[in-house]
Amino acid sequence: MTNILDFCARILISALFFTNGVFKILNYDGTVNWMEGYGVPGILIIPAIILEIFGPVLIILGYKTKITATFLSVFCLVTAFIFHNDFSNQMQLTSFLKNIALSGGFLLLAINGSKKFSLDKKLN
Repeated sequence: MTNILDFCARILISALFFTNGVFKILNYDGTVNWMEGYGVPGILIIPAIILEIFGPVLIILGYKTKITATFLSVFCLVTAFIFHNDFSNQMQLTSFLKNIALSGGFLLLAINGSKKFSLDKKLN
């Protein structure tokens, strides 16, 4: 049962990032403008899209789980502090805490890796 729950957890924690990556592609110009409004160079949307599309796929497949989860954990922390730091706004505070919580979840994956239903285990 632990292996199935691990696989389900990897799907659940990855779903948000994959859909956000697709959204960034579909709303490319709007997302670039939003990022630039925070002083972040718009060109950084490209690595963000790559991480948000391919990272979740790798996590779900359980391939290079520890490395990918580390990148996603750091990404969550960085985006929390850059984009969600207006703590007087309840939505921003909630988004900040969501990113911190996701970072913690990815950190657990980075430490523990994936279980039996993963390419990491099949290839070792």
